[in-house]
Amino acid sequence: MAYLEVNNFVHRDLAARNVLVSEDNLAKVSDFGLTKEASSTQDTAKLPVKWTSPEALREKELHAHLNGSVSFETIEKLIGRKPHLNIEHGMTAIGKGQRRTLDECFQVFKVIHQLVDTEEDILMVAKDVIKEFAADGVKYLELRSTPREEKSTGLTKKRYIETVIKAIQLCKNEGVDIDVRFLVAIDRRNGTEVAVETVKLAEEFMLSSDGLVVGIDLSGDPTVGHGKDLLPALQMAKNCGLKLSLHLSEIQSQLEESDLLLDLPPDRIGHGTFLHPDVGGSQSVFDKVVKNNIPLELCLTSNVKGQTVACYSKHHFKYWYHLGHPSVICTDDKGVFCTDLSQEYQLAASTFGLSREAVWELSQQAIDCIFAPDAVKQQLKQKWIDLKPQVFK
Repeated sequence: MAYLEVNNFVHRDLAARNVLVSEDNLAKVSDFGLTKEASSTQDTAKLPVKWTSPEALREKELHAHLNGSVSFETIEKLIGRKPHLNIEHGMTAIGKGQRRTLDECFQVFKVIHQLVDTEEDILMVAKDVIKEFAADGVKYLELRSTPREEKSTGLTKKRYIETVIKAIQLCKNEGVDIDVRFLVAIDRRNGTEVAVETVKLAEEFMLSSDGLVVGIDLSGDPTVGHGKDLLPALQMAKNCGLKLSLHLSEIQSQLEESDLLLDLPPDRIGHGTFLHPDVGGSQSVFDKVVKNNIPLELCLTSNVKGQTVACYSKHHFKYWYHLGHPSVICTDDKGVFCTDLSQEYQLAASTFGLSREAVWELSQQAIDCIFAPDAVKQQLKQKWIDLKPQVFK
């Protein structure tokens, strides 16, 4: 691999099956059909995604569910703590080439919740997830999670949030190079009363967490409940200064709900798979998104593996990107879907033919979509300005 790089070659499929090793350890690499001689350095050249370091992108992750982001290594530690549950790793992730229905995806989360039911578990999981995103080159991260209570372990919703905040602070104290914020999630399955309770908790921590709690996420099984029941809680959140990131139009039957919730309006949209008219959305919904310039959090692997999108080439990223609408590449659940943010950028670049400059701009423009204060946005923008000459030299 190093030899190929030194000689300016990018092998698009460098796998064990394409390498023949002789008895004297001479490696012969085959299948150069997708190889490109990287003799050009202009900014408009297509990005050699396999050889672009994650650090070069300095990514921002704005749609990452805490429990869905638990890595293989952390799952192994959790399983070791709770052998009586008889949970295997294959029950907590959807591997390469595998797909599941949306309902089956939510069943995976139920298994993970069995493993993460104490303050100690949450602290370990949150710290591991933060450090893994940092190792992937992510410089700004917004985690989201629904506060849960577990009577069997004494875990309360308030302690749940406090523990996530503690993990963020510990990582910062340890010098982990990443800025982390937290969105408190409303699970749409739990109804109005719980939603209002969740917003009150989020407001409390928004005022006491030194800017770490920045918003509300609306998520959960899209086939359960209706957004109209959650409007009072969401409006209350907006009124008290919490940012709103709402999962909208994950499935086709949510058109009426999306139309209603867009009147708030939200500050960002999660997925938005079926918003535009070409895929069963409506002109009314589309117009509201465009008029309010609401950024979209787009998760390629999640949508393909969850079967809400047929394949990568048909992902709605293409539609919104070519429209020039604010769009942010995200992972959704990096642990469950066996991905990371670098891989998601690589998928977008290779699938839609994005140039190096286009990928850089996609990452840079995401700064305007974050929920942190303007001062943080300006700091990040300056970092991008300072770094760009090094990346494109």
